Amino acid sequence: MANVREVAVWLDRRLYISKLWAATAGHEIPRSASSWFYALGSAVLLSFVIQVITGALLAFAYSPTAEGAWSSLQYLNNEQFLGGYLRAIHNWGSLFMVALIVMHMVQVYLFGAYKYPRELTWISGVFLLLFTLGMAFTGQVLRFDQDAYWGIGIGAAITGRVPVIGPYLVHLLLAGPIIASPTLGRFFSLHVFIIPGLIIALVSMHLRLVLTKGINEYPVAGRPVRKATYDAEYAEILKKDGIPFAPDGVWKDLVVSSLVIVGILACAWFFGPKGPGLPPDPAVLAGEPRPDTPFLWLFSALALLPTWAQILAVFVMPVIIIGGMLALPFISGEGEKIWSRRPLAVMTVIFTVVVIGGLSWVGTYSPWAPHMEAWSSDAIPPKYLKGRTPLQIKGALVLQGKQCRDCHSLGGEGGMRGPELDTVATRLTADQMVRQVIQGGGNMPAFGKELTPAEVEAVVSFMETLRPGHVAPAKPSDVPSRPRSLERYVKRASASSE
Repeated sequence: MANVREVAVWLDRRLYISKLWAATAGHEIPRSASSWFYALGSAVLLSFVIQVITGALLAFAYSPTAEGAWSSLQYLNNEQFLGGYLRAIHNWGSLFMVALIVMHMVQVYLFGAYKYPRELTWISGVFLLLFTLGMAFTGQVLRFDQDAYWGIGIGAAITGRVPVIGPYLVHLLLAGPIIASPTLGRFFSLHVFIIPGLIIALVSMHLRLVLTKGINEYPVAGRPVRKATYDAEYAEILKKDGIPFAPDGVWKDLVVSSLVIVGILACAWFFGPKGPGLPPDPAVLAGEPRPDTPFLWLFSALALLPTWAQILAVFVMPVIIIGGMLALPFISGEGEKIWSRRPLAVMTVIFTVVVIGGLSWVGTYSPWAPHMEAWSSDAIPPKYLKGRTPLQIKGALVLQGKQCRDCHSLGGEGGMRGPELDTVATRLTADQMVRQVIQGGGNMPAFGKELTPAEVEAVVSFMETLRPGHVAPAKPSDVPSRPRSLERYVKRASASSE
């Protein structure tokens, strides 16, 4: 035993293990902070650790390509030993993490723990919430089934509505003009490397702030926060009634963390993994791409809003809400902490829970899918209509009404997932256009069941006019013409044989 003790002392003098323990796990907290509510933060951290471990294991079998993603998930579900269960743990761990961090943020808000001197602790928590949602969204995309494929398409169409920079944002989102392997590779990098790295950095900062600024004491009525006196008051609380986090205050965190582990494992066992659904196929128009649970409320909100208001819901309102959350500790950094004396805070939480909960419930059965209308509301430039016949003008209306410009640009405005239409008549003949519209091909869906024969005739008639005036239209290439040199060779050969 003496030798073991000597080794321990030797290591401690060089690694400062006892000092590190005292400064981290053994740091003092107010006795009132040893509460079941405060264990939510530890549960969030545990959920993230589970995500990192299961995600690393899944990465051994997952193929982040358009050709291999869906089949690799099928392999995990059906052939790899415990592969489906591992996927289920990863999926349910994500849902638990989102739910726990939302509950933790609500608890911090109601307990006034964002007030002085914990402003940066709150701000780092806001960004952790955003990155957690980013992890959930990118994880949904990596399933790369029909829901994921058309979900990306809808996201790209909505992103394209951003004034001026919309097309560039679409190209950045898709990593190219179409949804393909580079798109999946980009989301894989975000999900596996970039966002987890940012979360780890923020968690380190968050824990550092918790250790230096202390854990918020349980709020008490009539004990408001005042910047001039709070630091001394908190020091006095620790002096009179402080306890070390470990071992005195950690047992509730261990109980809650154990329940979280049991909950994740049980849900994974009974409900299994999420998808993948049908394989992604651009020739099949998915009418109801539905997001995962954390984003159902947004799905429903867009369903209830008119088209012109959707850009407000997607781009303007989130900026206002996030900006308000970041500004909260500077706007309300002093005053009462306890929720019973902050009715506005309580009403804000109730309103938010009711709205998001109600919208999420509607999103589970709503038959609606967001409209892909990135540029459909913009008029076709007049130069493409001047001098056209009535049939061709009707074709322009069909092209506009069927939202073809969500994928194809015209006059420099429109989607980038498909080729631009300004010179389509120099590349395709009328017969080829008809075949492409009806049957689809490449990354283009088949619209044979979406358009009547008259509409197909009209839109092809209009597209036949889309070429520069000095360039000849495309010609059939079924019987290619022979070069002049070959014609001369044939003539000379014929003459010599005679």
